[in-house]
Amino acid sequence: MKSIAILAMSALSAFAGSEVKYQAGDVTAHGYLALPEGASTENKVPGVVVIHEWWGHNDYARKRADMVAELGYAALAIDMYGKGKTTTHPKDAGSFAKEATSNNEVMKERFLAGMNFLQAQEQVDESKTIAMGYCMGGRIALQMAVMNTPNLLGAASFHGALNVEVPEEVTIIKPKLLVCNGADDTFISQETIAEFKKAIVEHKGEMVFINFPDAVHGFTNPKATELGKKNNLNLAYNEEADEESWATFVDFAARVFAGEDIEPQ
Repeated sequence: MKSIAILAMSALSAFAGSEVKYQAGDVTAHGYLALPEGASTENKVPGVVVIHEWWGHNDYARKRADMVAELGYAALAIDMYGKGKTTTHPKDAGSFAKEATSNNEVMKERFLAGMNFLQAQEQVDESKTIAMGYCMGGRIALQMAVMNTPNLLGAASFHGALNVEVPEEVTIIKPKLLVCNGADDTFISQETIAEFKKAIVEHKGEMVFINFPDAVHGFTNPKATELGKKNNLNLAYNEEADEESWATFVDFAARVFAGEDIEPQ
């Protein structure tokens, strides 16, 4: 793990992050690394992999990485598309997302490249890692968890897709799960939610699943309302749901890193 190729990394400042590059198969990923003040080889901190929405690795993903660093954890906002590609058009976003996620092995390769990069940092405790993701990134975080990705302790999804596939060889899902879902999200059907919950229960997964009232898809992103209107999509920011889901994540991360049980809801 420590031998992972690091192509470039600039100097780091407290809480603020720095652009990094790392190799994910044949793709050069442009990530964003944020380390908390006081993290060092003598004071290693847990790590959080932040996975972007289908719009790509943009300022929103980086903002969340900075927020994670403010909690005292190292954060890497990874790049699932390569070269830091972003868009505000759903047609392009769908194309980018399909290329990166339609094959679980490609998805896993790109996720692991980012996770391994984060864990290779000398200030990071490689035994303590969770993933968090938004929309497409939420699905990726959950998929990596139900695949029992080694060294992944937990996964948090915010308005993420729930069409995950539990491998046949998995009998018990080991990473703990947090799902923050919009109760009025028209992209996530009640049937999909029921099937997802059933799969987690059948595989003895430990999960907190919360439906946030009056919240639709993209409820954590302040730019969601604008993007929804621009592209005629049912997206909207919900400040209350955003703040409550973040508080829930803060508690979830602390419990997971401390090795404590989470309380199903």
